[in-house]
Amino acid sequence: MSDNSDSKLPPTVSAPSETPTPDHNPKPAAADTAAEAEPPIARATAAPYVPAAKMEFGKHSAPAWQLPDDTPWKQTWRVFSARVQSLSDQVGRRLTQRTLKIGVSARIFHPEAGARGLQGKTLQYLEESIAQWVMSRDVLVLMIPTVNTNGLLHPSKIRLRDYAKHLDGLVLQGGADVAPQTYSQTATRPEWIGDSARDMYELELLHEFVEAGKPVLGICRGCQLINVAFGGTLYQDIASDVPEAKSHVNDLYDSHRHTIQFPPGSSLASMFPAQTPLVNSIHHQAVRDLGRDLMIEAVSEGDNIVEAVRHTKSRFVMGLQWHPEFHRAGGAELLDCTPILDSFLRAARETRF
Repeated sequence: MSDNSDSKLPPTVSAPSETPTPDHNPKPAAADTAAEAEPPIARATAAPYVPAAKMEFGKHSAPAWQLPDDTPWKQTWRVFSARVQSLSDQVGRRLTQRTLKIGVSARIFHPEAGARGLQGKTLQYLEESIAQWVMSRDVLVLMIPTVNTNGLLHPSKIRLRDYAKHLDGLVLQGGADVAPQTYSQTATRPEWIGDSARDMYELELLHEFVEAGKPVLGICRGCQLINVAFGGTLYQDIASDVPEAKSHVNDLYDSHRHTIQFPPGSSLASMFPAQTPLVNSIHHQAVRDLGRDLMIEAVSEGDNIVEAVRHTKSRFVMGLQWHPEFHRAGGAELLDCTPILDSFLRAARETRF
C-alpha cells in the first residue's frame, strides 16, 4: 500500500492531518489493516453509543427506572402505597401467626352440706381430656371462671364479656344435666334437677361469644345448652321419654358407643363423606324441640336421637352430643373428630380480628 492511498477515500471523509516524514514510512499494523478493510462508509456513519441512563425524554433526562410520564406526585404515591402494603403484610402475618387462645367453660362442684375441706368449697375445674384434645392443635387453653361483680369478699369489674373480647373461641365442656327450669319445665324426678347455677353462667358466656362473632363448640351438655339457649327443649331422660330408643348411657361410660348418620345438607356429611361413624355415648338427656335457627347435623342411627346441631346464623356454633376428646383412646374404629376441631379453630383464626 502506498502513502497516497488515502486519496481514494470518498469526498465526505477527510484524510489524516499528519503526514509521515520521507524517511519514515511504517507498515500498517494488523488492526489498522482490518479497520481499513471495513467499508469506509460504515465506519464514517456509525452512531456513537449512548447509555440508557443518559437517554432523554423530551427536554429532561431521566433515570432508567423512571416511567416516561412520571411526575413527583406519582412517584410519591407509589412509594406511599408500597409502604402501606408492607406494613399491612407485617400486621397480617403477626395476627395470623399468633397462637390462638381458646376458653373452656368450667365444671362446677357445689359444696356438700356439713363437709369440710375441699368438699365444703365451691370448686371450678377443667376435665383433662377436653383440654388435651384442644391443645393437640398447638393452641392455648384457658378455663373461664364464673364472675361475680357483686361479690362482698372479692368484688371485681371483670365480666364474661371481657373473656369473649380477649379470647378467640369457646368450648362448652360436658358435665351435669341442664336444669329443666332453664327451659321452662319442671323436673320429673329429683335426680334430674340439673345445675341451674351453671346454666346461667354458661348461657351468658355463650351469648357473649356469639355476640362477639367468635366460634363456639359445645360437647355433650354443651350441645344441649346450645339448643336451650336458642329456645329449644330437652328430653329429661331418653329411656323414659323415648322408650323405643336404644341405650345412650350405661355403666361402660366412655366405652359405650353407637353409630350415627348425617342428614342431607349437614356440614358434617361433607366433612365425613360415605361414612356411618361410630361415636361414644354418655348421655341420658338429648335435644327434643329444636331451637331457633338450629339445624340438625347428626342423628343416632335407628332411633333418630339428635347427636349434633349447628346454628345457621353464626360463623361457627356447633354442638356435639358425643365426646370427641375420648375417641382416640377408645380405638381407631371411633370417628376421628380432628376435622371438626380444625374447622372450629379455623373459624377462630378468621374471626379473631
